[in-house]
Amino acid sequence: MRETPQLVHVVQRLSEITLVGFLCLLLAVDTVIAFQVGKAQPAVPLCGLIGIGAYLLRHRYRAQGAVLLMAMSAAVSIAVLALRSHGNPGLAEAGALLLITVGVVRWVRPLRTAVLLAVLSALTLQLASLRPMTSANLAFGFMMFVAWAAAMGIGSYLRYQLERRQATVSAVRRAERLELARELHDLVAHHITGIVVQAQAAKAVAAHRPDAVEPALSAIAGAGADALASMRRLVGVLRAEDDASRNAGATTLADLRMLVERFSSSGPQVAFDVGQGLAEPSLAPEVLTTLHRVLQESLTNVRRHAPHAAWVTADLRPAERGVALRVRNPRTSADPRLSKMGGGYGLVGMAERVKAVGGDLVAGPAADGAWEVRAWFPLDRADRETTAS
Repeated sequence: MRETPQLVHVVQRLSEITLVGFLCLLLAVDTVIAFQVGKAQPAVPLCGLIGIGAYLLRHRYRAQGAVLLMAMSAAVSIAVLALRSHGNPGLAEAGALLLITVGVVRWVRPLRTAVLLAVLSALTLQLASLRPMTSANLAFGFMMFVAWAAAMGIGSYLRYQLERRQATVSAVRRAERLELARELHDLVAHHITGIVVQAQAAKAVAAHRPDAVEPALSAIAGAGADALASMRRLVGVLRAEDDASRNAGATTLADLRMLVERFSSSGPQVAFDVGQGLAEPSLAPEVLTTLHRVLQESLTNVRRHAPHAAWVTADLRPAERGVALRVRNPRTSADPRLSKMGGGYGLVGMAERVKAVGGDLVAGPAADGAWEVRAWFPLDRADRETTAS
């Protein structure tokens, strides 16, 4: 695997520490210059200190920190120009503002707010370049503009990548909802057919065996309740903006075994085990179908990303008032199932399906180094409805 969440986190932390250390070094240079120049220059290190604080708190106060730093920097520049006191632009001040500009362009919503803050940062940097009040102003201004343009380019590229991924994830979820809408007819037909058959049977025996009518009516009522509960979940998923699922009533545990056998015939051998006590009556139709979908997607990912895996294991067992499906295989150095942008879109689709029926899905490297996909579903119908809602 090229990257894991732990590695990404470590790299991010090291990068942040390096940048903060560099800003502190620039702040030390600003402090030395302030003691040498005097006059209004001692306010420059203060701007740098505010900039470092704003950078450290950017995740919580990104726009507010940018506004505070720009206001302080502009105030110092105006004071220097008003007092005609020669000064120098702050290195830590400018560096922090450029780093914050990258984050503003990447993360701040809506886009017009990000653009406004970026333009204000350019004006702030240009105003700071006027502090020396010498022929070097033009050179300072040009360097500030180039640095700001680079920050804008980096932030814009990162924002484009983020929005492209978000658009793709939305498309995956929309496709799941459309597929669910197509399958809603099959689910309704499955339940209603059973209700009609039981009603016809009750009508046929009513005249000769009245005592058999009540159990038949109870069965009809139960089937109707199941149908309403399943359709309510499906319609709720279709209406929700961020949920998706696929449900049908024809999947069985035998289908899971057949799926594993077909995969083993043309790919790595899979050891599949179903725990004791698990039977189809204890699993809702939509849970069975989602289990089949997760198992299919997991095995497809093995074939795509680890075709030469020495082993693949899959097991379905009772777990935590529910049932858990786990698929494991050894990772390879070229396994790209996790990327810098946050993972594959197949995982997104699986997670949406599992969440829609009240379950939970986790995919990633296990403690022993293997790749593991684990999907959990509550067995109790009330638990499923509560969790899904």
